[in-house]
Amino acid sequence: MKAKLGAAGLLFLMMTLLLKISGLVRDMVIAYYFGDSYQADAFLAAFIIPNMLFLFMTNGMKNTFVPSFLEAAVLGRENNHLSQVFKVTAIGGAVAGVFGVCLSPYLIPLLYPGFSEQATTVAVGVSAWLMSALVFVGLNAVLEAYLDARQRFSTSAVSQLIVIFSMITSAFLFAESEGPYVLAAGYLTGTIISLLFKLILAVPKQAIRLKEKINYAEIKRFYQLFLPVALTVMVGQINLTVDNIFAGYFPEGTVTYINYAKNLVHFPQAIFGVTIATLVFPALAKAQAAGSEFQFKQTMAQGLALMYLLVLPAIAGMMILMPQIIELLYERGAFTRQATLATSKAAYYYFGSVLFFSLNTMINKGFYSIKQGKLIMKIGVGSVVLNLLFNYLFTRILGFTGIPLASSIVGLVYAATGFILFRKHVNGLPLRMLGKEFFKITAAAGIMTGVTIPLSQGTTGWPVIPHIVFIAFSGAAIFFGSAWLLRTAALSYLAGSFRGKTQQRETK
Repeated sequence: MKAKLGAAGLLFLMMTLLLKISGLVRDMVIAYYFGDSYQADAFLAAFIIPNMLFLFMTNGMKNTFVPSFLEAAVLGRENNHLSQVFKVTAIGGAVAGVFGVCLSPYLIPLLYPGFSEQATTVAVGVSAWLMSALVFVGLNAVLEAYLDARQRFSTSAVSQLIVIFSMITSAFLFAESEGPYVLAAGYLTGTIISLLFKLILAVPKQAIRLKEKINYAEIKRFYQLFLPVALTVMVGQINLTVDNIFAGYFPEGTVTYINYAKNLVHFPQAIFGVTIATLVFPALAKAQAAGSEFQFKQTMAQGLALMYLLVLPAIAGMMILMPQIIELLYERGAFTRQATLATSKAAYYYFGSVLFFSLNTMINKGFYSIKQGKLIMKIGVGSVVLNLLFNYLFTRILGFTGIPLASSIVGLVYAATGFILFRKHVNGLPLRMLGKEFFKITAAAGIMTGVTIPLSQGTTGWPVIPHIVFIAFSGAAIFFGSAWLLRTAALSYLAGSFRGKTQQRETK
């Protein structure tokens, strides 16, 4: 990875942090107005299916378009390639949106037979609103992938902020009178504004040429790569749908607990996991295109080590502070103390899920770089089958906490299988270096946990905000201090990249 990505990475990290905080604010607004009622359950459950298609388009497009655009740029055809994909995505998104709206009244009762009549009505209406946004989501996805390929990561994040702010604004203005429908309407409005923002301010006018005829051969090649990649991205949402279906058989509020717990615990993955993988992906694609096997493997190893360095302590710290964090964020309005305790209980079981899926995000980028999306798709299909089985078994034994436990175990199997197969396809990775790094990082996280748990227990009488701030800063200082004393290479590399210094290391 180039050192100049240090400044870009810091800016993108800040924008991603703002984006995810905005997402939490959105959840806080939903919790305030709807608590753990059937309306909250209906909105969150209805959001799953459209969001599956949104991620199919957005992440699938980014993972496919970035390497294909860079290859086209070598031939001087980058604008032509962008135009072709933009036009065909517009057509496909419009068709998918029409089908989605028409099928919503049939899909919701089929997927959530345990819902009450009121909840089903709300879920169908929310789903129809969201499905109508598909065409705009698709076009936004193409332009965000273009911006990522140009390493304008922050601009892409800003456009996503627009959508979230539109939902929050709609809720503040109309939630009490119109119910959860306004959240879906706000999402649709936000996607339109976001698209206009990119077309007017972010993308050069000459970059998209709508008058050019569609090159069917080029489009066929692109979407043959896109489909398996996009279907792989859907695996996470399919598993989330499975989780929500099982949650729908438990008492009212369970869908809300599961969704809030997942969103909160996966916050480190959304911040560090997505940031690192997004920044590393163009470097992987360039190394692969240049035929530099050493640089490709080195970049992948550094990415995995950085991912583990940032995600592991963040998750460990959140587990220590989980009840206080949920109390601070959600416990107000219609969201009760009982809802806080139930959400905290679910959150603890998601620990493995966020850790393993964060590492798997990096592994998947490697597969996409070598154009092996079909293989990771097959692994993903297997994970869906395992998730169904584990959800069935664990919910019968543990109740609703069996749902996040199943997700954690599936994440472990998914990441381990992906790593083994990826290493085989690239003829090895520096396991000795990775093993040393993971051991040192785990040791530093263990030291941090061993010190902060007694600290947290000794300050439980403090007000919630000072308690969280004190433990968070203490834990961070202890972890990074320990990692520095243990001479963790990932920490040295991270510090060096932000200082603008390139640190070349040979991996053994």
